[in-house]
Amino acid sequence: MYIPSAVPTDAGMLSAFLNDELQRLSRELQLAQPFTILETLYVEPKKPREGMIVKADGTTWNPGSGAGFYGYRASAWRFLG
Repeated sequence: MYIPSAVPTDAGMLSAFLNDELQRLSRELQLAQPFTILETLYVEPKKPREGMIVKADGTTWNPGSGAGFYGYRASAWRFLG
């Protein structure tokens, strides 16, 4: 999991910092993961897109069938389980 480092206050160190940070980010993005972790959403995404998969809390945001996983298809949230 990528966690950004603190940006140096010395402008002379900025170039080296950016190079290191971009290298770290590149390595992290190339790591294959056998899973995906979805954060629980408490409000509907502002711009749902076809194929989006989310995890709704089911109380403050209930897309239709309570808490669980939903996919956005044909302009509607579909309960996945």
